[in-house]
Amino acid sequence: MSTVLLEKHEGYAIVTLNRPEAMNALSRELRRDIVAAFADCTADPAIRVVVLTGAGKAFCAGLDLKELGSSETVSAADEADNQVIQAMEAFGGPIIAAVNGHCITGGFEMALACDVMIASENARFADTHARVGLLPGWGLSQKLPRLIGLSRAREIAFTGAPVLAQQAYEWGLVNHVVAADELLPRAVKMARDMCACVPQVLEQYQTLISDGYSMPLKDALKWEAARAIAWAKQASGEMIAERREGVLAKGRSETKQ
Repeated sequence: MSTVLLEKHEGYAIVTLNRPEAMNALSRELRRDIVAAFADCTADPAIRVVVLTGAGKAFCAGLDLKELGSSETVSAADEADNQVIQAMEAFGGPIIAAVNGHCITGGFEMALACDVMIASENARFADTHARVGLLPGWGLSQKLPRLIGLSRAREIAFTGAPVLAQQAYEWGLVNHVVAADELLPRAVKMARDMCACVPQVLEQYQTLISDGYSMPLKDALKWEAARAIAWAKQASGEMIAERREGVLAKGRSETKQ
């Protein structure tokens, strides 16, 4: 049985971590399969959005410490490579994390590498790096404070205590909390909405937000303006009018439903 399930649909793909018996812990095989799945999506121009989720009761329990502890030839340093995050970042479009359950340490870092997080009511977030004697290397210590603030990020990092779904929503960690059976449909609907955008603009916009966020505001505003002007020069009035009519038609259709 594959440790990752890849389902391709019109415009989007669903990547499911598939080690439910081990809470989708990141074994070496699973990490290789995640990298391969995202490489597949990156190479496929038809896939513009990815939904990432887990099978069973967990999103991901982090590195497989049982496998790490039983290995005599592989060190923790070897296991800490960030090829998974690099493969996710190489995908040019948005990634939606559909967090179905426990989202711990390395799994938490994978969720933070996504552009949007939706949580089921069963989701639990925790950072246990300090408890097991490791430092994060996949972005958690830098991304989490920028998302929820220094004090809250420190509380999560220094205690290892879980943050439940509603608290995660109140802290701004996740965008939505939904019933467990509504999680994947909600994530798929969001993916389809994203796929309705102009493909090239969706990709450029994702980069605009992600890269600009790491700049000082003054520099980011200048950078945004330059990118907008460069893009506008290649966009015809006819194309914009056509897309505008498409947006209006979609709005009228949704209003009737």
